[in-house]
Amino acid sequence: MFPQLLEFSDQGLFLLRLAVGLIFIYHALPKIKNAKTLAPMMGFPGGMAGVLILGLAEFLSGAGLILGVFTQLAALILAIIMLGALYMKKTKWRVSFTAQDKMGWEFDLILLAANLAILLSGGGSVGI
Repeated sequence: MFPQLLEFSDQGLFLLRLAVGLIFIYHALPKIKNAKTLAPMMGFPGGMAGVLILGLAEFLSGAGLILGVFTQLAALILAIIMLGALYMKKTKWRVSFTAQDKMGWEFDLILLAANLAILLSGGGSVGI
């Protein structure tokens, strides 16, 4: 319908990379700062160390997306993390797809899809 916009597909993917990177950095910081407190609540394998490693992986991969450094590797790591999050929410925590009083797993699904799009497309460029 708007073929003239296809010339901006790289910039669109770049914007997607920025948004996804920022979301993961935002969600990584509490895991890094509060790993000891969050470990029992999350029921994460590996306890505090597991939560800390998860937070560091999210932070570094998010930064990689933003900076365009190892973009596809960062997207792959984040896609794997989102598969784990979906598994935990659906099987262990029994979270519904969506809920009025809490976040369902719909957010995790869109982050998985966004990371797969970045992985498969290369993530675009700034266009300079």
